[in-house]
Amino acid sequence: MKKSLLLFASLLLATAVWGFEIKSPSENIVVNFTLDGKGTPTYSVSYKGKAVIEPSSMGFKFADGKDYSNWFTIVKVDTTSFNESWKPVWGEVSTIVDNHNELTALLRHVPTNTFMTIRFRVFDDCAAFRYEFDRDSNHAYIKVANEVSQFNLTGDHKTFWIPGNPDSNEYRYLTTPLSGIDASKADGNAIGTHMIVANNCIQSPVMMKSSDGLYINIFEAALSDYPAMMLTIDKNEFCFTSLLAGSAVKGVTAFLQTPCKTPWRTIIVSDKAEDILASKSILNLNEPCKIENTDFIKPFKMVGVWWEMHVPRRSTWNYADEWNLKLEGTDWNALKPNGRHGANTENVKKYIDFAADNGIDAVLVEGWNVGWEDWAGNWKEEVFDFVTPYPDFNVKEITSYAASKGVKMIMHHETSSSVTNYERRIDSAIEFMKKWGYTGVKTGYVGWIIPRGETHDGQWMVQHYDRVIKKMADAGIMIDEHEAVRPTGQCRTYPNLLACESARGNEFNAWSDGNLPEHETILPFTRLMGGPMDYTPGIFKIKMSEYYKDGNNCQVHTTLAKQLALYVTMFSPVQMAADIPENYLKHMDAFQFIKDVAVDWDDTKVLEAEPGDYITIARKAKGSDKWFIGAITDENRRTTEIKLDFLDKGRKYIATIYADGKDADWESNPVSYSITTKKVTSKSVLKLTLANGGGCAISIFPIK
Repeated sequence: MKKSLLLFASLLLATAVWGFEIKSPSENIVVNFTLDGKGTPTYSVSYKGKAVIEPSSMGFKFADGKDYSNWFTIVKVDTTSFNESWKPVWGEVSTIVDNHNELTALLRHVPTNTFMTIRFRVFDDCAAFRYEFDRDSNHAYIKVANEVSQFNLTGDHKTFWIPGNPDSNEYRYLTTPLSGIDASKADGNAIGTHMIVANNCIQSPVMMKSSDGLYINIFEAALSDYPAMMLTIDKNEFCFTSLLAGSAVKGVTAFLQTPCKTPWRTIIVSDKAEDILASKSILNLNEPCKIENTDFIKPFKMVGVWWEMHVPRRSTWNYADEWNLKLEGTDWNALKPNGRHGANTENVKKYIDFAADNGIDAVLVEGWNVGWEDWAGNWKEEVFDFVTPYPDFNVKEITSYAASKGVKMIMHHETSSSVTNYERRIDSAIEFMKKWGYTGVKTGYVGWIIPRGETHDGQWMVQHYDRVIKKMADAGIMIDEHEAVRPTGQCRTYPNLLACESARGNEFNAWSDGNLPEHETILPFTRLMGGPMDYTPGIFKIKMSEYYKDGNNCQVHTTLAKQLALYVTMFSPVQMAADIPENYLKHMDAFQFIKDVAVDWDDTKVLEAEPGDYITIARKAKGSDKWFIGAITDENRRTTEIKLDFLDKGRKYIATIYADGKDADWESNPVSYSITTKKVTSKSVLKLTLANGGGCAISIFPIK
């Protein structure tokens, strides 16, 4: 074998290097694909003549020891073009254009006489590639040790990153040069599943800015039946290499059966930060909607028994303060209630009343079902059955009361990461939801995965999330996933997946060192690239000291006005007014924006953006002439001017401006705000001042 490989290598070196080029429709992006002298697939990417990705190798290491990263020849190359529009069930815009050119290279691996296809798609804002394996008797089953896709960057770019952890994305973002990446610097104290794969390993997506003004985002699209991709950095060469989330089987990351394909590896690039946020390429790389009847999918707003469990001395998920309880065999009626259980009938009715009085669609209730007493941190198998309520939660009474008020109830399934337990019980859980009229469910995966040895981002769990989404779709149920793998655009294929958490959400502000003021200016460039996030905004009681009473200085790291603006800048078709109703009653003038703001859109304009600094976005409500604007900044005070030239010409509007007060500051005076109204037209320019850690929310309604 060694002699044949050496002979093949010498033959390759003696011949001309294969080379092919494909351009985006506008020719802004150019991808070059070659086999180098060792038969290694290699690609490079440029944007408007500037190098983005220098020549980078591609391929695999298989668990059987075979090296599938060199000794290839090209069998054939095809190119095609594609240009059509499609309408999402919900989204940021009513119509999405999919215009790309494609290059498909069929390769033969000479040592094994097997075949692999590399497919490139090039959009005006994105270059993407994936690997495909046809059915092959010599290669029917594949055990992947690792994929070795490289992203060889041109310099020491400014980088926004979190550490590579296949069990959690709930980290603060760090901003360093590529050479400064060190995952050991990440603060994991508040993360129950904190682990660092390697000091040079980070999670994707990763957002970068080059010294010559290019904005570059590396991620993946259409993740299915495959592990999520992390990235390791060679800080001397500024080169990322893919690293797949592992499995319970040592040395194997993915078990594949041909025919099969990997997710797309995406490089989104522009000389304007706004274009990164406006990109729809990741959605375009996913398959069209597979749900025949989508009538049950309706974006909504909700309140819920949730935040009161995060702030201290209010409520608990558990009904009793006992432990060592078993799911089957415990007489839950015999337990002594702790008196602080939030999911009780009377308390839930208060939320239903508040929702009905304020036009909020739904109520979420966490902690309604038995099993919360001692599951956390114990890695228990049998935790929840998802159908048995605590003694003080009357399902029939609550269902009837909510229906009488025109309010929907949202189910909560905390799996405790005992996923085998959830899979055994999910059919009965769905039957329970259908019986009681639940149209949506929030799932959770807090803790270490069972089956033990699997991870949140590994192939086994990716398959599980897909199964759950499909089961819910078949049952006509919408889903909001928490602690799951970060989304990669599959909401196009299964739009009943309304949102995911999969990042450090607003709740971290209640009981940890919180999210820095820049956090929400980074998330849209990273986590939200793959799909909407359930960030749970709308916290009006900013200082947690009023709950703690012991000198604890936890707080939300924004102003109240910024909490309003997040409903626009953090896109999601399911938005939560996350605070406790009593805190809204003190500021109903500001709460009016939450009542008014839409959750589904016909148009979106990214007016200005800079990752880590500021974002201003305008959105037009679905089926309406109403516009909403959200503007946010980091820890720095900022003034800006916003042109309203996107409004209909010749038409008059009334703008209601929810702004930071003159003395507002996220740390010292976060609840200072002002509300003003003014008439505007498409010729108007709004001058905004955002406080340190602040923001501004604006509703613009046409004057009839």
